[in-house]
Amino acid sequence: MAAKRLFRSMDHKMLGGVCAGLADYFDIDVSLVRLAFVGIAILSALFPMFIFYIIAWIVIPAETRPSPAEDKKE
Repeated sequence: MAAKRLFRSMDHKMLGGVCAGLADYFDIDVSLVRLAFVGIAILSALFPMFIFYIIAWIVIPAETRPSPAEDKKE
């Protein structure tokens, strides 16, 4: 079994793919993650969650997709 890795989603992203990547990692609906993020941001006066999102966008690697040449090999 392959180890589960956290990636920013390139398929379901709205801004940077951080919330979609977290939803994929924890296997929950992306809408719930986005709602939780907005709720926490509002309760914490926005700035801390904005900083968290920017740092997560930089630190979490983007999801890699196989190139068309790699698809043909399989």
